[in-house]
Amino acid sequence: MSKAELVEKIASQAGLTKADAERAVNAFINVVTSTLKGGDDVTLVGFGTFTTGDRAARQGRNPQTGKTITIAAKKVVKFKPGKALKEEVGG
Repeated sequence: MSKAELVEKIASQAGLTKADAERAVNAFINVVTSTLKGGDDVTLVGFGTFTTGDRAARQGRNPQTGKTITIAAKKVVKFKPGKALKEEVGG
């Protein structure tokens, strides 16, 4: 599902205009992004938790040349689905 399709579905289900739904989706994305940048987690009970974690530097291989390279350490975003979401999707 694309962002445009998500906006359309939210507008339909919530009885909003597409413009209002798009502003809501954009606001949600901005709040989650800034919260994660600040080092905090975002927990939506029943849906899941967005967290950040550190990925250590590691050795990799350039697939074109076979040469060993060092992949830099970085911060990554993780999502752990909540119990209700897992049950709904997984059966």
